[in-house]
Amino acid sequence: MAAREIMNSIGVGEKYATNTITQVYRTGNNIGIDANALKNTIAEFEEDLKDETGKDIKIPIDEEGAEVLLVPPSADFFAIPHIESMFGYAKVFYKAGISYTLSSYASEAANFGMFIGSYTNTKEINKRIWEEAKRLKVKRVIIGECGHAWRAAYNYSNTMNGPFDFLDPKYPQPSHICDFTLGLIRDGVIKIDKSANDDKTVTYHDPCNVARASRMGTQPGDQFSIPRDLIKSVCNNFVDMQEGAIKAKTFCCGAGAGLLTDEIMQTRINGVMPRMQAFKEVVDKNNVNFFATICAICKTQFYAMFPLYGFERDWVGGIHQLVSAAIVL
Repeated sequence: MAAREIMNSIGVGEKYATNTITQVYRTGNNIGIDANALKNTIAEFEEDLKDETGKDIKIPIDEEGAEVLLVPPSADFFAIPHIESMFGYAKVFYKAGISYTLSSYASEAANFGMFIGSYTNTKEINKRIWEEAKRLKVKRVIIGECGHAWRAAYNYSNTMNGPFDFLDPKYPQPSHICDFTLGLIRDGVIKIDKSANDDKTVTYHDPCNVARASRMGTQPGDQFSIPRDLIKSVCNNFVDMQEGAIKAKTFCCGAGAGLLTDEIMQTRINGVMPRMQAFKEVVDKNNVNFFATICAICKTQFYAMFPLYGFERDWVGGIHQLVSAAIVL
C-alpha cells in the first residue's frame, strides 16, 4: 500500500472516530440513536421475538434493580446481521430467568477514544457505563459482542473508573457475554438443540482487540477457547482456519482503529485480503458457509467485503446468532 494512501486513510479515520465520539456524548451511542428512537426499536424487536417464538421475551431498558446491566455495541440495535445477536442475548436472559437492563444513557460499549489516542475521551466514554451501573443498582456488568468495546471495558475500566465496590464481588467486572452464556450452558441452566444449526459449517474469526489486546475468562488463552467452545456447544460442524491465521496470529478485518468508513473503501478492500484468502481455504476444503465473530466492526466490514470476494453476505454473523437458533425455549 502506498505511503500516501496510508496517510490519507489515517486522516480520514481520525475524522470518522472524532465524529463518532461526538455522537456518544450527544446520544449515548456511536450512531446517534436518541433515547426515544432506541426504545421504539426495542419495542419492535420484542414484537419480532414474539412472532418468532410465541414467547413474551422482553428487552428491558432503564429499569432499576435488575441483576445485570447489558452493554452491547450500538450496531446490535439497527444493523444486519448484528441484531440477530441481540435476539440471542434476549433469549439467553429470558430462558435463564436472570433480570437485566439496557441503558439509554450508556447504550454503547464501544470506545473510539482509543482510536484517537485520547486518555480523556477513553475514560469519559467508559465512565458512562459505570455511572449507569450505579444509578440502576445492578450487581454486574456484561459487555456484548464488540472487540474494541471489550478491550476498553476489560483493560481500562478498573484503572480508569474503578474500583467497583458497589457491584457484586462474586463476578468479574465486567464480564463478556460469551463467557456468561457458555457458563449457563455448561451448568445446564439453558438447553441447546445443536441440530438447529446443522445447515451451517462454521468457522471463527478472532477479532484483534480480543485476541491480541485483552483476555476473557479466568485463564490465559480463554479469549481463544471460550468463543470456540460456545460455538461448539451450539453447532455440530465447526472448522478453524489455518494455523498462523487465528488466535494471537489472527488477521485484521481491515477496518479497525477507526477505518470503518466508505471514504477509504479501497484501503478496507486491501486490508481484508489476507483474511479472505484464509477463509477461502476452509470454504473450498470444508464447505464452510458461516463466518462467526464477536466484533461489531468486524461484522460490518465482512458484511460489506464478502460479496467483493465472491462470498455470500449472510454467511457473516455473531456467535449469539447461532445461540439464538439453537436455544430451546
